[in-house]
Amino acid sequence: MLSYIVKRLLLMIPTLFGILLLTFVVIQFVPGGPVEQMVAQLQGRDSGGEGAAVSGAGYRGRQGVDAERIAEIKSLYGFDKPPLERFVQMLGQFARFDLGKSFFYPKDVWQLVKEKLPVSISLGLWTFFLSYLVSIPLGIAKAVRAGTRFDTLTSLVVLVGYAIPGLCWAWLCWWCSAASCNGFPCAA
Repeated sequence: MLSYIVKRLLLMIPTLFGILLLTFVVIQFVPGGPVEQMVAQLQGRDSGGEGAAVSGAGYRGRQGVDAERIAEIKSLYGFDKPPLERFVQMLGQFARFDLGKSFFYPKDVWQLVKEKLPVSISLGLWTFFLSYLVSIPLGIAKAVRAGTRFDTLTSLVVLVGYAIPGLCWAWLCWWCSAASCNGFPCAA
């Protein structure tokens, strides 16, 4: 048993390495990364920049961003280094639990995680308690009535519940509650 646990723990290392590599590739090489977003903001294409220019103080055409400014942004986010060096640097930072600065907020990622952690823990605990509040009595009732219509019907309901994605269930519950309450808004 001990060898099985050790084997599983050692298998976590290449799995974690693969996840980190895949995440790195997606973040670094897919278009629309932090550099492109910052350039779009500077050009006025993001968050209604052109619309504001049309209604504001005279539209002057789409202006480009200096190559010097783009190089400064790449340097700020570390994109001026080779990919292998960036990946090794990322692994070192993760080993020290240094998640770096956020691309979108002027804060450390660790600080953002700490801010959102109480809400995530609360949602996780409520989900845990509600699921066991339903599943334990349902499991006992199914065991007592094994082979009956109740057992077959609840097995079918559980199977359908697992087969339909959560987003569809959420939309269906929202729609049913909106239909039953006249004052509940149906459109967002």
